[in-house]
Amino acid sequence: MKHAKTIAELQASLVPLRGGATVGLVPTMGAFHEGHLSLFRAAREECDAVVASLFVNPAQFDKGTDLAAYPRDEARDTRLAAAAGVDILFAPTAEELYPPGFQTWVEVEELGWTLEGRFRPGHFRGVATICLKLFNIVQPDRAYFGQKDAQQAAIVRRLVRDLNIPVEIRVLPTVRDADGLALSSRNVRLSAEQRRQAQALPLALATRDPNKARELLEGLEVDYLEVADFEPRVLAGAIRLGDIRLIDNVLLEDAVPGFNLAPPTEKGVT
Repeated sequence: MKHAKTIAELQASLVPLRGGATVGLVPTMGAFHEGHLSLFRAAREECDAVVASLFVNPAQFDKGTDLAAYPRDEARDTRLAAAAGVDILFAPTAEELYPPGFQTWVEVEELGWTLEGRFRPGHFRGVATICLKLFNIVQPDRAYFGQKDAQQAAIVRRLVRDLNIPVEIRVLPTVRDADGLALSSRNVRLSAEQRRQAQALPLALATRDPNKARELLEGLEVDYLEVADFEPRVLAGAIRLGDIRLIDNVLLEDAVPGFNLAPPTEKGVT
């Protein structure tokens, strides 16, 4: 696996692949878990070459404390990416992607102002901007995202559609732990009691009924629990446990798999 720190290094590594190879991109912020690995494996199966980005995007955080607390272990992530079949790991600095004088941002308006957008102002502006930059830098044929971040996936789809970006967006099912909790880098910060409380979120969403779900979340700090028309429609929720905030969703169209309380399968996708 090649390890690129700069845009120039990344693009030089991609030159030999421009002669017809299919390139898959997996944008990430690191702290890899089985959810990320499932995206790497899917890209490996479907593409000739796999590029993964490892960049904790400061533009996605509205609080400096949250950015500082985000887990980072590049050495571990590098080992996991190589084992999962990633060909190029792009791990730039913030200065590489947001050089001095940077002032151009991408805003997906209506989609970006609901649900997460209400509670994290500017978050999706950061998501849309970094995704567009990565699409321009890598020029992938396909890009891979997880269903856990349903609103993010919807925003990326709208970005690609509105700006005529020639990339196929692939959204893969949420990967869950044995207790039903959607895998997240934030889960490692939960105490045993907080994790027990957090299990109410996937159980509530599994009802696929907003009223029943609210009953099951009684006593927890709930930011939102709403049906969202994201293609496909989802029941989405966000809760807070101390200073930790968890999001999750379940598809409301039975014909489309994506929610299962069973542990991850052999390939990591449930």
